[in-house]
Amino acid sequence: VAAPARRSFVVTPYAVGRQAGGAGERELGVDAKYSLTRSLTLDLTYNTDFAQVEADDQQVNLDRFSLFFPEKRPFFLENSGLFTVGAPSEIELFFSRRIGIGPGGRRLPIDGGARLSGKVGATTQIGLLHMRSRAVAEVAPENAFSVMRVKRQFGTRSSAGVLAVGRDGGGGNNRTYAVDGRLGLGANGLVEGFVAQTRTENGAGDEHAWRLHGSYDSQTWSFNGGVTEVGDGFNPEVGFLARRDYRKVDVYAGRRYRPESLWGLLELLPHASYRGFWNSDGYYETGYLHLDNAWQWKSGLFAFTAVNFTEEGVREPFDISQGVAVPAGRYKHRELALGINTDSSRAVYGGGNVRVGGTFGGDQVAAMGFVRYRAGDAFGASLNFYTADVRLPGGDFVARLTRLRLNYSFSPKISLQGLIQHNVQDDVLSANLRFAWLQSANSGLFLVYNEVDDDRPLARLQPRREWILKYSRIFNVL
Repeated sequence: VAAPARRSFVVTPYAVGRQAGGAGERELGVDAKYSLTRSLTLDLTYNTDFAQVEADDQQVNLDRFSLFFPEKRPFFLENSGLFTVGAPSEIELFFSRRIGIGPGGRRLPIDGGARLSGKVGATTQIGLLHMRSRAVAEVAPENAFSVMRVKRQFGTRSSAGVLAVGRDGGGGNNRTYAVDGRLGLGANGLVEGFVAQTRTENGAGDEHAWRLHGSYDSQTWSFNGGVTEVGDGFNPEVGFLARRDYRKVDVYAGRRYRPESLWGLLELLPHASYRGFWNSDGYYETGYLHLDNAWQWKSGLFAFTAVNFTEEGVREPFDISQGVAVPAGRYKHRELALGINTDSSRAVYGGGNVRVGGTFGGDQVAAMGFVRYRAGDAFGASLNFYTADVRLPGGDFVARLTRLRLNYSFSPKISLQGLIQHNVQDDVLSANLRFAWLQSANSGLFLVYNEVDDDRPLARLQPRREWILKYSRIFNVL
C-alpha cells in the first residue's frame, strides 16, 4: 500500500515600507501555500505586494498597435502556462497584468485572492483564480477578477481545454469564454487552435475570435501556417489584444542544410514567411513578406541576411512621434536586414542587426544590438540599445532606447541588481536598483530604489523617486 501524500502548509508574512516625495506608507500582508495533494496546490494572498520585482523593460512603438509587456510578478508566473490560451503577444485571452497594474504601468493595490492549480488524476489539469483590486482615484475602479481553466491531456502531444475569465466592478462586467485544443499528428505534425467569445455590458459589434494553426517540423523541413480571426467587438478586458477587427493569414517554410565541409558552417536555414491582416470589410491593413537565410557556424557564430517586403494600409492618421503624423494612405516598401550574434558561451558576447528601407512613405535606418559580460557566477552585465533614424514626409525624428542591466552576487543569497533605461523618443530616464538578502526563493530582505524622470501625463500619477524596504519570511506550518 502506497504511503499517503505528505501535505505541507507554508505561510509567508511580509512587512513593507515606502518613502516617496516626503510621504511614507507602511503595509502588512501574507501569502500562504497549502499542498492539498502531491500535484494540487492552493495559494492564498492578502494585501498582495510585488515591491521586489524588476521594473518593466521600456519599448519603442513605431506603429499604431498596442505593445506587449510580459508578466514579471512571481505569484502570476507560477503555473502561468496552464492559464495561457491564444497567440503569444498577439491574443492573450487571460493576461495577468490586467490585475494590479493600471495605465502607464501604475501599481494598483491588490486586496488579495486565491489560486487553486495542479493536476486531478493523471491527465486533467485545473486552475481557479480569484483576485480583488482596490480603486485608485482617476486611475481605475475597484474590480474583482475570476479565471477558471480545465485542460485534459490525451497522450503526450494532444489536449483539449476550456477557459472562462471574468471581471466585475466599475465600468460594468466583462466575460471571456474559450475552448481550445491541440492534436499531435505522427512524430512531426501538430494542429492547434481555439474559439472564443466575449460578453460585455452595452457591448457593440461581433465579440468572437478564433485561430487554427498547423505545423510540421522534421530534421530537414519546417512548415507552419494558420488563420486567425478577431471580431470588431471582441473585448477580453482581462486579456491582451494587439489589434482587433481582422482576419490574419500566416505561413512559414524552411529547409535545414548540414554541409559536410563549407567555411566551418554547422547549418544553413533558408526560409520564407508571410503574414497578412485584413479588416472584416476586406481592407488590406498589413502585409509582411520575409525572405531570409540563417547561417550557424560550429564556432557558435550566427548570422542572417534577409529582405522584407511590407505594406501598410492606414485608414486614420496617427502620431508616430511627437509632432510627426502619418497621414491616411497605403504604403508599400522594401527593406534589407542583416544581423550577427557571437558565441553565447563566451564570457563576453554580443550581437545585433541593422534594417535599412522604407516606412510610411519615407525611409528609416534602424539598428539594435547588445553586449553581455559574465564573470563566473558573481557578476553579470548587459547593455542593449535600439536606434532608428526615421525620415517621413510629415517630419523627421530619432528613436533611441538604451538599457543597462547589472547583477552582482555577494553570495548565493545576497545580491545587488540594477536596471537603468533611457528612452529618447519619450524623453524618459529611469533607474531600478534592488538589493536582496534571501532566506529562500523570493523571500527575505529587499531594499529597492526607483527613480523616473518622465513628464508624460500618465507618468505624473507615479512617484518620481521612491525607496522601498520589504521583509518577508517563510514559516513551515506543516
